[in-house]
Amino acid sequence: MTAQALAGALADERRRTVFAAIVLGARDVPAVVARTGLPARDAAVAVRRLTDAGVLTDDGDGLRVDAGRLREFARAGAASPAAPAANPRETILRTFLRDGALTRLPAQRGRRRVLLEYITERTFEPGRRYPEREVDDALRRWCEGGDADHVTLRRYLIDDMLLTREQGVYWRTGP
Repeated sequence: MTAQALAGALADERRRTVFAAIVLGARDVPAVVARTGLPARDAAVAVRRLTDAGVLTDDGDGLRVDAGRLREFARAGAASPAAPAANPRETILRTFLRDGALTRLPAQRGRRRVLLEYITERTFEPGRRYPEREVDDALRRWCEGGDADHVTLRRYLIDDMLLTREQGVYWRTGP
């Protein structure tokens, strides 16, 4: 993420208000609503946008500011203040992958497709057939420690026609 993208994430007053509420201890959307007085829908959208931008994270105990990511943004900005805009694909991958594992699946179809293509390219060889058990084992590794599960991931790969399934055998059909 660039300094401009971070500034953009915090440019909206509602997002700044939500960010402040989380800094001050709100751990979920109802708590944010209670602290800010924002409508639940506005608070939820702001949380999602800040999470997608990498400013917030849900660590299992609730929402929190991702201080490590903010430090990374600060270091990157200090190292190259005039850095060119990030590649959108790379931004999506950095947002939804941590240490080679999927943190969660994006709700937006376009972002999800970028992520699914990346996973397909790195997991399945073109022309090779895989039994279901092998597909599940490979996808489980992507889902370790995140909010996504391998069954949902497999379904999205099939729905987006990146994998084809016939009688318990799978093969790569996408890019």
